[in-house]
Amino acid sequence: MSSKTRLGRINGVALSILGSLALLAGLVWSLRGGEEERPSAGRLTLYCAAGLKPPVEAAARAYEERYGVRIDITYGGSGTLLSSLKVAESGDLYLAADESYCELARGEGLARETFALATMRPVVGVQRGNPKGIARVADLLGPEVRLGVANPEAAAAGRVVRSALTESGHWESVQGAAKVTKPTVMDLANDLNLGSLDASLVWDSTVNQFDGLESVDLPELAGWSKSVTICVLESSEEPTAALRFCRFLSARDAGLPLFEEMGYEPVDGDLWEERPELLLFSGGMLNSAIDDTVRAFEEREGVSVTRVYNGCGILVAQMNAGASPDAYFSCDQTFLDVVSERFEPGTTVSSNRMVILVRKGNPSNIQGLADLCVPGLEVGLGHPEKSALGALSYRVFESAGLSDRLEASGNVILDSATGDFLVNQMRTGSLDAVIVYRSNAAAALEDVDMVEIDRPGALATQPFAISHATEHKQTLGRLLDTLSKAGSRERFDALGFGWERRLPQGSK
Repeated sequence: MSSKTRLGRINGVALSILGSLALLAGLVWSLRGGEEERPSAGRLTLYCAAGLKPPVEAAARAYEERYGVRIDITYGGSGTLLSSLKVAESGDLYLAADESYCELARGEGLARETFALATMRPVVGVQRGNPKGIARVADLLGPEVRLGVANPEAAAAGRVVRSALTESGHWESVQGAAKVTKPTVMDLANDLNLGSLDASLVWDSTVNQFDGLESVDLPELAGWSKSVTICVLESSEEPTAALRFCRFLSARDAGLPLFEEMGYEPVDGDLWEERPELLLFSGGMLNSAIDDTVRAFEEREGVSVTRVYNGCGILVAQMNAGASPDAYFSCDQTFLDVVSERFEPGTTVSSNRMVILVRKGNPSNIQGLADLCVPGLEVGLGHPEKSALGALSYRVFESAGLSDRLEASGNVILDSATGDFLVNQMRTGSLDAVIVYRSNAAAALEDVDMVEIDRPGALATQPFAISHATEHKQTLGRLLDTLSKAGSRERFDALGFGWERRLPQGSK
């Protein structure tokens, strides 16, 4: 019901007039400045490298117009801003001209997630037509050339140029020849554009923003391209809102075209969706290890991840029948190999050793694989086609030379798609022994005993792979990083998994 309708039902002319005046006053207040009182979720603070102002400003204003979220931006040199962040311990986002600054911020516990946006090259900026004929480092050193450099302690470009020219042996002479040192590349470019400088060591994208300037590539600067990167600060009180803006800024159909229009080389970003919906296929044995982590990732990122847990053979069959998950966390590398054409190369996160579970007290005195071949036992194994567990189990018997004995014994009375089902059968006393993963066994050791399998092949490795076809490779990459952090590793460790993934720098 509208305000006018409600007011129309109030008896009394005076109340109606007062109500209308109040409504009008509220509208005027909103138009003139009510936005200043928006809740914190409607406002984000961004610290941004000054040279990136044009595309970032345009993207921020477009985002504000579309979603009503104000982005307050402070510009400065990447190094200067990082130093300020250490003192202020506030803010939501930090956008640096060189990814190393975000790596430093993560390493010092100031930042978490990072998003690559574009690449930039260090070049010599000169006036259109290159009137001084700059072509090599020596041309910058003469007294007739007014040279400007960026402060290496304040600006990413200065730091990169110093590293490159120190390596080539030219930095001291270039630094000595510089007439001015500025805190940002935009200061240098403006001086160059006004004619008060003849050459400046800046980014190629900085030069591209001025019609009267052009770039000169130096061999000494080749191979020193850097990635423009934005990261979410640990101090953010609205990390989900901050991540959503990062996804917008780094999307190939939202923020990245603005970078391209202004002379940057954008990365291959995700497709923009306000709340992406992702499909993850995962081996059933990983359920307990990853589900809480994925749920926390969903909440923080503001995305939806539908998880399908099952035997990897069943998951592969579903993919071959047309299912197209965005990512696949396989129980073993062999079950990724059979669908490898669908995915990027997998990253091995964990390992899981196979063990034998026997009845409490081990009444059948089972000490190894050979004992499972003694006639008269009732044994459960994973299904060799539906699960990685089954495939590996039969492969271990084969490598031990026991396949024929196992078959002749007739002991295998149950093939299961999942190890958890086999564990449950042991708990109910339906079987004498099963082969499962150590992670399957972890929760059942009060009811059964565990016997190690001392064979090299009794180990499964779990790779995480991102689909070639997904529109959200960057988001899934962050999910992989989240699954690789210390908090996630603790869950894997508690369930008996081995750990194979190196932790990201600054992970918590």
